[in-house]
Amino acid sequence: MTPRGPWVRLLGCALAAVLLTGCAREAAPPPRPAAGAEAAVPPVVSRVPTSDKVVFLAYEDGAGRDPRFVDLVRDRRLPVSLFLAGAGAGPGVGRLGELTALGARVQNRTLTHALLPGLGYVEQHAEICGQRDRVQARFGAVPRLFHPPRGAYDANTLQAAAECGVDAIVLWREPAERLRPGDILGARAETTPALVRRIEAEGYEVAALEDYL
Repeated sequence: MTPRGPWVRLLGCALAAVLLTGCAREAAPPPRPAAGAEAAVPPVVSRVPTSDKVVFLAYEDGAGRDPRFVDLVRDRRLPVSLFLAGAGAGPGVGRLGELTALGARVQNRTLTHALLPGLGYVEQHAEICGQRDRVQARFGAVPRLFHPPRGAYDANTLQAAAECGVDAIVLWREPAERLRPGDILGARAETTPALVRRIEAEGYEVAALEDYL
């Protein structure tokens, strides 16, 4: 009878090595792209180059919780962009579903509202791609724009954003500053009525940011 013990042990070890290698490969974090293979980094914008006399309104978490804001968006057919972080895009948050049905666009602001500079590429990739997936699962559309918390970013942010399919990194200006064509204004739900009156009084219109970026 042919001795089977050594061969069985050898085959068992080989199979275990293959399985362990496969598991390690599956669980590994996304590698940073090799030099020369990086996706083109998205532009960082706080103002859209345009001669149109338009400005854009950008909001963080909280706008969807204010019923008066929802009424304003409906009554004025106001185009707005909502940059949401983590659970701010969750199913139990205010009237987000109603806002999106009115045309509001939901964009990305990280999974945990982490301050990005100082985090490694892998951590930033998880923050940006993780929230991208959350927004897509909830609203059915992939967010193309990204606002880093507090407007802070570094080289890792740019590369991770590129790998997560971001078209532009959006910063914004304070509405108190003099208006210029293409300004992206960081707005608050409660002060939007007064801001819209001022925008119109100065001869501007509110446009959809996603139509220009």
